Amino acid sequence: MNIHKNARLTPLRREEMALAVLEGGLTKAQAARIYGVTSKIVSRWTERHKSGGRAAMMDRTSRPEVSPRRIDQALAEQIIALRRKRLTGKHIAMETGVSPATVSRVLKRAGLSRMKNIEPAEPVVRYEYSKPGGLIHLDIKRLGRFDRVGHRITGDRTGQSNSRGVGWEYVHVCIDDASRIAFTDIFPDEKAISAIAFLKAAVAYYLSLGITVTRVMTDNGSCYKAKDFAKACKALGLKHIRTRPYTPKTNGKAERFIQTALREWAYARAYPSSDYRKSHLPNWTHMYNWHRPHGSLNSKPPISRLGLTEDNLLRFHS
Repeated sequence: MNIHKNARLTPLRREEMALAVLEGGLTKAQAARIYGVTSKIVSRWTERHKSGGRAAMMDRTSRPEVSPRRIDQALAEQIIALRRKRLTGKHIAMETGVSPATVSRVLKRAGLSRMKNIEPAEPVVRYEYSKPGGLIHLDIKRLGRFDRVGHRITGDRTGQSNSRGVGWEYVHVCIDDASRIAFTDIFPDEKAISAIAFLKAAVAYYLSLGITVTRVMTDNGSCYKAKDFAKACKALGLKHIRTRPYTPKTNGKAERFIQTALREWAYARAYPSSDYRKSHLPNWTHMYNWHRPHGSLNSKPPISRLGLTEDNLLRFHS
């Protein structure tokens, strides 16, 4: 029960007041003065306690016991049945002879206001490649360039229009499905030539860790659908997988990594310029891979999946 912040009586105080009156300790007028309420309120809680005891001291629902104008249950079930046949609200109103507003209320109570609610939600299918390099996820996030600290940090929108027209930059991200080891870089666009350059750099980075990439998953962006990107995948010996349209959950690891990067890098501090922000991306990515605890890896950093440390990585390259 939510009690109003200015409420005079709580259920405990109501019982205390009612008992004081019922046991003869106070008159109703005296109780009203002591508890800061009217005599009518005292009478209400006294009578309720007399009939229901402590349980009656709780607030009752304001819903009426009887609603004679409420739609018949059989008719409501007919409306729901027609909805499951994918009829629109107005069509159902014509079939049943009730108003569209009534149909809308019935469907809202049944949780069928939207057509998509008719079909049960697809179960979440979680997958993870057992071997690092078996699948890498690629994605791109557009960020605005700036030459001054923005209002996200300062809260001051004065003169913000002066920074408009500076342009955009594109954060290309890659994350390994099995180990969650990430690779990032920033390009001036999201064209195929940039996506190919990033893909080659990502494959080389994972190879430096002893990981051979065999598959790559992307969304259906134009740069990933380009013929040049397909040729680059073939030249690198990669199988290219694209997600179904409008299903970002398939590429969820990359989507989630972008959220983390925005929160912990892009918007984490007051960068004086976008170039300064860009210079901090490699450091943050290194921290993510080598030192940041990862929830799905038992609070260990992604590099732990390879059993590497920075010292033995140096020995690996030497």
